[in-house]
Amino acid sequence: MYRRILRYIWLLPTLVMLIASCVEETTPQLEEEKFTRLYDDDRFNESITPIDVAQTADGGFLVLAKRRLPESHFTGIYLMKVNSRGEFESAQELDPQYVNPVGELMPADGNHYFFCMDELTVQSYLVRVSESLEDISIDPVQAGLSYPSAASLQGNEFLLLSYDHVEKLSVLSRVRPDGSVAASQGFDIGVGDDVEEPIINHFIGGGKRFPFLTGRIPGGAYFFNGFYNYTFSLVFTDMSDGDPSGVVQGQQDDGGFSAVTPIASTKFAAARFNFGDNFLLPNVVLQPNSITSSVDYPGNTLPELVPNATVKILRTVIDGTPTLVFASDTKSKQIALLFYDEATGALLGSHYLGFSNPFEVASVISTEDEGLLVCGTAYLAGRFPRICLFKLPKEELTEKVR
Repeated sequence: MYRRILRYIWLLPTLVMLIASCVEETTPQLEEEKFTRLYDDDRFNESITPIDVAQTADGGFLVLAKRRLPESHFTGIYLMKVNSRGEFESAQELDPQYVNPVGELMPADGNHYFFCMDELTVQSYLVRVSESLEDISIDPVQAGLSYPSAASLQGNEFLLLSYDHVEKLSVLSRVRPDGSVAASQGFDIGVGDDVEEPIINHFIGGGKRFPFLTGRIPGGAYFFNGFYNYTFSLVFTDMSDGDPSGVVQGQQDDGGFSAVTPIASTKFAAARFNFGDNFLLPNVVLQPNSITSSVDYPGNTLPELVPNATVKILRTVIDGTPTLVFASDTKSKQIALLFYDEATGALLGSHYLGFSNPFEVASVISTEDEGLLVCGTAYLAGRFPRICLFKLPKEELTEKVR
C-alpha cells in the first residue's frame, strides 16, 4: 500500500494567540473544569473554521478545522492542539494539495483519523494524526472514492459517504484504518445537472452547506444523510445490494434532516429543516424498512434558531440521567444548548454561549470529567472566523437538568 508521510507542514506556535479567557478562578484545577477560549491569528485575513473536536489521552483537545486557500475553490486543512485548560500548544497547516477536511475526528490505535481529498484529482485520502500533532500521515483510500462528504467510526472501521461525480452516485463505504475498502455501495442521485449542482456547490463553498452524515443503528442497518433519487434524504441500507432498505425523503434540496442520532432499533433523536424552518425531534420513531417523508415528523419548532440551522446532537449522562444535548445557532448570534430527557423527550433546560462577537456551533462532546466541551466559530469584528472553545463543568450541567 502506498503511504506518504506528510512533510509539508507549517508549525505555527507564534501565529495563534489566545485572546479570551473567562474563568472566575485561576487555579489549574478550576481552569480544567471551566473555561472559555478564543484563538486569534496575527495573519489579518486568515479564515479558520472548526469542524470537530476530540479529547486526547493527556486531557487536552485536538481540533480539526478548515482554512481559506486564496487560490483554490476548496478549503485547506488546519489542526490545533490545546492542553486540558484550553491553552494553545501547537498547530499545523497541511500541504494545500490536500483539501476539503471531513469530520468526524475518529479515534483509533491511539491516534485520530479524518478524511480529505486531493485538490486536482478529488480522490479521497485518509489522514492519521498523532495526538501531539508530531506525526501525520496521509494515505489514498482505495477503490477510487472521490469527494468525501461525511464519516463516522463504526467499530473498527470508518463509515465514509462520498460522491461519485462520474456515475452520479452517493457512495457509502466501510473503510479500514489502512485505507482499504471492506465494502461499498452506490445510490443514484438522479439525472440532470440541476441534481448535481447543489452537491458541487457544497464542496466549493458556492452555495448551501448540507448536513451530510453517516451512522449505524445499534446492531442494525447503516444509514447516510445525503442525496438519493433527486432528493436530500436519510437512507438506510444493509450494504448487501444496490437498493436502500428504507428512505426518509426530503424536499429536494430545501428540506430533510439536519442531524440524526440513533438511540435504539427505531428510536432516534433528530432535527430537520424545511424551507428555512427548523424542527427538533428528541424522541422520534423512524422506520428503516419503509419509505416516508421528513415532513411526516413535525417536531418542536424553535423560531429563535437561524434558518436551516446547523444542529449537533450529543448523547450523554448528566446527574445520572441519560440526556440529549442539542446544540445550534440562534438569531442573536449565540450558541444554544438544549437539554432533553433521552427516555421521554422532555425539555430539561437550556444554556446559551457567546458574547460580543457572533458565534456558531461546530461540535459538542462529553469530557472525561463528565463536563461538556463545545467547539465553535467566533467571528472577530463580525467577519473573521476563528476557533473558540467553551468548557462547562459537571456541576453547572447538573443545575441545567434539575
